[in-house]
Amino acid sequence: MIVITGATGALNGATVDHLLTLVPAAEITVAVRDESKAQRFTDLGITVRHGDYADAATLPAAFADADQLLLVSSNDPTADAVTLHRTAIDAAKSAGVGRILYTSHQGASLDSPFNPARDHAATEQLLAESGIAWTSLRNGFYAHSLAWMLGDWRQTGVITIPVDGAMSWTARGDAAEAAAIILASDGGYDGETTLTATAAPTFADVAAIASRLAEREVELKVVGDDEWVALQLAQGTPEFVARFTLGTFQAAAQGRFAGVDPLLAGLLGREPQTVREALEAPAAH
Repeated sequence: MIVITGATGALNGATVDHLLTLVPAAEITVAVRDESKAQRFTDLGITVRHGDYADAATLPAAFADADQLLLVSSNDPTADAVTLHRTAIDAAKSAGVGRILYTSHQGASLDSPFNPARDHAATEQLLAESGIAWTSLRNGFYAHSLAWMLGDWRQTGVITIPVDGAMSWTARGDAAEAAAIILASDGGYDGETTLTATAAPTFADVAAIASRLAEREVELKVVGDDEWVALQLAQGTPEFVARFTLGTFQAAAQGRFAGVDPLLAGLLGREPQTVREALEAPAAH
């Protein structure tokens, strides 16, 4: 049996949908914090269980009989993600889970300026020490983040950033589909498994792509860390959010998201979504 956490969220919810095309619904269980939000899975014949990383007592039963367990990483900015992940891994061990798959991130490292990368690296260490077979799905930087990192370039004709760097912008939907394929392989992928788009454009490259889409020049302004943060605060962005996003740009400038891997395209059997396609999508709505 495959148990999937976080299925009411966008990433693992899409993974469940893709997995249903590969294995019977009876072989899938979702473990969710709020069962009232999971009715659609019940309607599909999927077992729904209550499981909350913040409530350790709920997890052994949620993970029971799992040959494979897909753990979604915590995205609660107020929580200690590594502690939550440790709780889930310990529960998986006590439940006798055969393999843990974890939604990590490209560039996971304990010394990254990108905060989640440090949490992912620490969690991967916990997995390696757990004694359980594990797979870390190191997804490329999610392409839907372009919308808030680039700002309102369609109206202003300007993209303002603190520092430039390459990023392998990867569609969340592509990553979800790949996760389903990997789950259906039943242990075919082990350890760190990188899933990225096939290109990693810089923000200068992205501005050039945006210019072609807009049929006018979209200017890239690189203003430095302090000025960029000040601009964000002046626009009403909370300082925590501005500093968090700054860390993303800094990690990109250090080349932490610049690598690309052909595995995602190979799993999908097609070219993953491109930056051009990601930029076109919002304009279509």
